[in-house]
Amino acid sequence: MKFTKVILIICVFALTAFTLKTDKKDGYKVGDKIEDFSLKNIDNKIVSLSDYSSAKGFIIIFTCNTCPYSVANEDRIISLDQKYKKAGFPVIAINPNDPVAVSGDSFEKMKVRADEKGFTFPYLFDDGQKVYPKFGATKTPHVYIVTKKDMKVQYIGAIDNSSRDEDSVTEKYVENAVDALLAGKKVEKTETRAIGCSIKVQ
Repeated sequence: MKFTKVILIICVFALTAFTLKTDKKDGYKVGDKIEDFSLKNIDNKIVSLSDYSSAKGFIIIFTCNTCPYSVANEDRIISLDQKYKKAGFPVIAINPNDPVAVSGDSFEKMKVRADEKGFTFPYLFDDGQKVYPKFGATKTPHVYIVTKKDMKVQYIGAIDNSSRDEDSVTEKYVENAVDALLAGKKVEKTETRAIGCSIKVQ
């Protein structure tokens, strides 16, 4: 009987350890500290979060050229950058898609789209798809709000509660979160479900 209990305890411990290891593969959670990254911007310059010495935080958005949900949110992303960049929370957009899988998301076409829309923020290419898995991003668009002083994730999810129709928005998740952080308050809704296209891999 004692031997059976010992075996059971060992099995439970092993299962728990395995679960803890596999959970980390899902990417950053709210409260996690992120690693800085260095990615090429559409102006061919390398951009890192450490470049922003005066920033209070970042609105990091995984997006792309081709997803209808991303296209439907482009004006909202521009508005977020225009509203919060001067307050210390600039938008950092990252295209996570493999251009071999989706030719419309090539680096050259990123330049074209940014010019067409007049992007006011960096539009970075996740070459080799090394950054988005660390975040655990699964959709375009997928938002991560990070505070710079501790590099911790404060919010993960959607821009607002209307994935396609801006006129139907009744709750602005990202704006509410950034407003709270700027006011020194706790973010009330720290996570929502990102709705969009799956990130494309080769």
